[in-house]
Amino acid sequence: MASVVFFRAVNVAGHQTFQPGKLAKDLAQFDVVNLGAAGTFVVRAQVSPAKLRAAILERLSFQPELMICPAADVLAIAKGDWFAKAPAGKDIARFVSVLQKLPRTKPTLPLEQPAGKKWEVRLLAVSGLFVLSIRHMGQTYSNAVVEKAFGVPATTRNWNTLERIQKILRMTAAG
Repeated sequence: MASVVFFRAVNVAGHQTFQPGKLAKDLAQFDVVNLGAAGTFVVRAQVSPAKLRAAILERLSFQPELMICPAADVLAIAKGDWFAKAPAGKDIARFVSVLQKLPRTKPTLPLEQPAGKKWEVRLLAVSGLFVLSIRHMGQTYSNAVVEKAFGVPATTRNWNTLERIQKILRMTAAG
């Protein structure tokens, strides 16, 4: 089964730096597609998460947190109409966060940070390991709100990244 790998907290302010393009080339036997500096990869080959994790970690000089998701789960979340009732506009960005593990408890949603009319991040929905949110222009980062609300590490990507992942996975399935 194809997979999607999300790195957490890499290539930020000189912390846990690596070259995603080089890593993708080094993992060529797994037919890896690099989606950019944040550490997001589509792995088109059939490989177990344990084998994939080991192959990634042996090629890096640090031990990053990795969220490895089955392609089917990522495609399923991409099908949802998660943002239909959310505000829209040029100052609203859509995000998906991937939790490291299922949380023990889930907050009541929607949840806004800060609360009230001047919210900057609104958590909308959760499905499995995925948390959907929107961000109104401001200083609050979606990932920090998700981690605090769910009590587990997470990594966040713009919804556009998820749409790119979906296209790659659909082409892989068709090809």
